[in-house]
Amino acid sequence: MVAKSRKQTGKSPTTQTDRDKNQLVSPPGKSNARRPGREGKAFPGFHPNGLAGIRHKLGLTPSAVVKHGLTLLLGKLGALHLSQLFENDRHFSHLSNLEKEMAFRTEMGLYYSYYKTIIEAPSFLDGVHLVMNDRLTEYPLVINTLKRFNLYPEVVLASWYRIYTGVMGYFGIPTKMCWSINRGDGLTPVDSCEGMGDPAYFYVTCVFMLNGVMMSLFFIYGSYLSGSRLGGVVTTMCFFFNHGEVSVLYLFLLPLCFRNKTTMVALGVSNLCFMLPWQFAQFVLLTQVASLFASYILGYLSPTKMQSILVTHMITLAVCFILMFGNSMLLTSFYASSLISIWCISLLPPQVMQGLAWVGSTVLLKFMLSTILGASDDAHISGLIKSKFTSYRDFHTLMYTCAAEFDFMELETPLRYLKTLLLPINLLVVVLVAGRLVYHSLQLVAFALLAVLIMRLKLFLTPHMCIMASLICSKQVFGWIGEKCKNQIVVFAVMAVMAVQGLANLQAQWAIIGEFSNLPQEELLDWIQDNTGPDSVFAGAMPTMASVKLSTGRPIVNHPHYEDAGLRSRTKLVYSMYSRMSGETVKRNLMKLGVDFFVLEDSWCTRRTRPGCSMPEIWDIEDPQNIGKIPLCTHISRNSRRHFTTVFSNDIYKVLEVPKDQR
Repeated sequence: MVAKSRKQTGKSPTTQTDRDKNQLVSPPGKSNARRPGREGKAFPGFHPNGLAGIRHKLGLTPSAVVKHGLTLLLGKLGALHLSQLFENDRHFSHLSNLEKEMAFRTEMGLYYSYYKTIIEAPSFLDGVHLVMNDRLTEYPLVINTLKRFNLYPEVVLASWYRIYTGVMGYFGIPTKMCWSINRGDGLTPVDSCEGMGDPAYFYVTCVFMLNGVMMSLFFIYGSYLSGSRLGGVVTTMCFFFNHGEVSVLYLFLLPLCFRNKTTMVALGVSNLCFMLPWQFAQFVLLTQVASLFASYILGYLSPTKMQSILVTHMITLAVCFILMFGNSMLLTSFYASSLISIWCISLLPPQVMQGLAWVGSTVLLKFMLSTILGASDDAHISGLIKSKFTSYRDFHTLMYTCAAEFDFMELETPLRYLKTLLLPINLLVVVLVAGRLVYHSLQLVAFALLAVLIMRLKLFLTPHMCIMASLICSKQVFGWIGEKCKNQIVVFAVMAVMAVQGLANLQAQWAIIGEFSNLPQEELLDWIQDNTGPDSVFAGAMPTMASVKLSTGRPIVNHPHYEDAGLRSRTKLVYSMYSRMSGETVKRNLMKLGVDFFVLEDSWCTRRTRPGCSMPEIWDIEDPQNIGKIPLCTHISRNSRRHFTTVFSNDIYKVLEVPKDQR
């Protein structure tokens, strides 16, 4: 066990026990060995002074106080739950700055790099200018990343960070505490910092706070939908008990009611806040519009309300298109086409014909717009859907379908829903639901279909099932049980049964104890930082390239954001290293992109998630004439003198240099 000495930053903070850290263990990934923790911190208590007087002035009833108190409590519990799981899994508070950056894998690392760019720039506007004129992400292209990616959350967080550190610095208040850590075994000392003044700490803390807001909204939504605060409690309990089935935040507003313009404005703002941070939001909103249109056809939604909703969605889409600097993927989406189609066919008399006309016109209009605007960024989505119903396969489709999260839903997922009673409750609710609740059942069916086709999309199904579970407290649905007391007895009995498996799920999550460690990648990044120039261009596996850009600032030619036709073509050229092509062909592909160094990972050449899903087998679909040959990546060392020079190597990575005299 190696002691570490504390290094002060800013003004001297209060004395705290020095900490030790264990030596990092075998990479990559996590270990069960933990670095020793610290003494608990004391937080100032809250003393309610004059609460009754304040409540009287604000006109808060005891019922309202209870509701607001539950909302805040559940929000705080949601934030604490996620932060504790994250800390248990990665021991984030004890990682060095480089380790924290390496912990942001794939797209997370790419997005975090833009946040880092803005906070390290001389000014906020300089940082925004850099990300709008980015020369590092797709060398040698200069791209506007605010247009290409959904970076507004990173821009907002970076502005908050600069404001926070600026204000704290002005008043001389320390915002973080750092330690210099001697890791022993020939490893160089590193710094480990914690506190809101640390960029990574600030970033993840905001994510945890957003998760707390989500839990509060879940409680509000469940309470509204069921007409009972107990329904809100059921929703949040279901979410906690099934948290393992959810991987991202679920924060767009499902239509609650359409009583006035204020509600429509709220719906529009919510949709905008949902579309700006995520490129796939358009597909989820497509299901929302489809469910609403089905409700309209069935007579549960009036023509006036349907038109108001369409106008709200159209305005939101237009605003998002402007804020995304004219991102053509928004205009050529199925979502945009469906809005236009519904608006045009809503006057057709036969209701069945309206539904059929909507499907046909949406598909036709989408492909017409794509052809006219020359946009093919979402063509891989069509290929992915096609592959689910046919034997169609190509390189880009297999890059998705060979990953487990893009496969069909596995049988274990509905079994887990069954054990927590989430599935039986939802089936019962769907059978009994009526009136204004039909939309929510249709939305549930849409999410279920998506989740069955693409397992990753259960991240929408699970939260919606939790919201629907609140209806066991609804008088409208379960009023036949009897008076309120009997209904509550039934609800508490159901919750007790849910808690049997639910608590077991929580205990299993809390029991995950690990620590992020990836020494081979750390060696790679240190070597790049020390032995290559700032203009050296790198290519390699998409997740690794995100880390290279984030931690070294070197230009890269490919990255994990696969929703661009040009980027997919670039990545295909880069991944020819894992094909059966000749070394000369692969070298020409890399020279065409201006690559100086290729980061080769042997695991990408040999790993096989299932038959037909190793990289050489994926390439066999595109390159059948070379089937039977030995993949280049398996014997690269024998060809290194002819085509590439190995300049760095460890257990995981090899860095191959493309000789400059041959370029």
